[in-house]
Amino acid sequence: MVTDAQSDVNELRSNGQTMRRGQCVARRGSEVVSQVSRCTMNTLLVLAAVLLATPARGQDLSGAKTLSVVPQTEAQLKELIKLFDAGQYDFWREPRDMGMSVDIMATASQVQELTAALERSGLKPQVKVDDVAQMVMRQNSGVYSRGARSLDWEDYHDSYTVSRQPTRLDGFTCHASSLPCPQINRWMAQLASDHPDLCTLETVGKSYEGRPMNLLTVGKGGADKPGIFIDGGIHAREWISPATVTFLVNQLVTNSSAHDDLLSSVNFYFMPVINPDGYDYSFTDDRLWRKTRSEPASPGGCSGADANRNWDFHWMEAGTSNDSCVDNYGGSAPFSEVEMQVVRDQLTRLRNTTKVYLTFHSYGQKWMYPWGYTAALPEDWQDLDRLARDAVGALKAVHGTRYQVGSSTRTIYAASGGSDDWAKGVAGIKYCYTVELRDLGTHYFTLPPSLIIPSGQETFAALKVIANFVKKTYSD
Repeated sequence: MVTDAQSDVNELRSNGQTMRRGQCVARRGSEVVSQVSRCTMNTLLVLAAVLLATPARGQDLSGAKTLSVVPQTEAQLKELIKLFDAGQYDFWREPRDMGMSVDIMATASQVQELTAALERSGLKPQVKVDDVAQMVMRQNSGVYSRGARSLDWEDYHDSYTVSRQPTRLDGFTCHASSLPCPQINRWMAQLASDHPDLCTLETVGKSYEGRPMNLLTVGKGGADKPGIFIDGGIHAREWISPATVTFLVNQLVTNSSAHDDLLSSVNFYFMPVINPDGYDYSFTDDRLWRKTRSEPASPGGCSGADANRNWDFHWMEAGTSNDSCVDNYGGSAPFSEVEMQVVRDQLTRLRNTTKVYLTFHSYGQKWMYPWGYTAALPEDWQDLDRLARDAVGALKAVHGTRYQVGSSTRTIYAASGGSDDWAKGVAGIKYCYTVELRDLGTHYFTLPPSLIIPSGQETFAALKVIANFVKKTYSD
């Protein structure tokens, strides 16, 4: 059986013709004429329409603000936790402890009510973001200003193109990969086509809405070599995650000669976007969407679940909700979300050789290990802590970025049903980490495209430390 990924690779290899992303062609008889500029103009017009329509179709961010408070008493902390559990507001930094800031996003219609509720508890809200819509638009302007193009890590890219067939625009045939969502999957297929001795691409499942979920294996030492499994994009709005993961892939593949010792000794397994439906939805409808896009399990419910509360390890015990309209809704059952079933199956398939699991999120600059469901630490926590600190040390040396290291519960908050807890507690992978990428809250989930490359560079330095550790410990 030929998978979608294999079909893409075969298509790219056939007849010696390679269709690069970001190119449109006009066909006049047998002549193929490049029409990049004209197609780019049409693409930008489509994008402008998408951006202008977004508030009407998704969450209206016009006039939305982000307020910050610092609970000083246990009573204030409890009130914030109650407010968080109610699910009415979008908490960008959740309540954790006294003296630690809490950031809450409220729409224009909610700001006055939220301010009053906070002040009744004796809290003093400060405006962190005066206009969320403008903050989002500033990031979007970087995403779309250059038009359709290949991955270059100077802007953000969507994961999937809705049609594999050429699409008509103004009388010209524009290939689907040039439309508003630049195609991460197509890019991975190109890598597998260009580097067949190094890269293998498999379609390992489909999302709820039918998008292919691909696994890219990078390495040349053979299937029995120790592996590092890396995923991103589990939370839709965290765009820097897939961008950083694809940067890591690119560094390994396009500079393979510089990393030959690692690629000969360690296999790298990449799934850059494991919530593709939600990720695409954050481009087209609601920039701050977090969950998957599955239909409600019951009438009157809301779409999607928090994919990082949906794993079957201490599911629904802490830091999660059974309300489908809340962002941290754990789902109707463990692994109710098909995308997480797909990732689970790959971790299970590769568990005997996988030594490290890395899952990338944003924001906060934290390198965390289990457990997330409890404040208790794993028996081997010192091993996890030591490797994490070595990785973070290399990361900091690149641009001076500081990361906090610790267990998830002790570093941020308790959250059960997470992928890292499952990978360690069920799959038996020893070194499991959740990495919260840049920044510390200046831009929240809308990190400017100009910071993608710095984020990738420092994270790659950390990855090399981990890969060398795996090579030395399990391969040499």
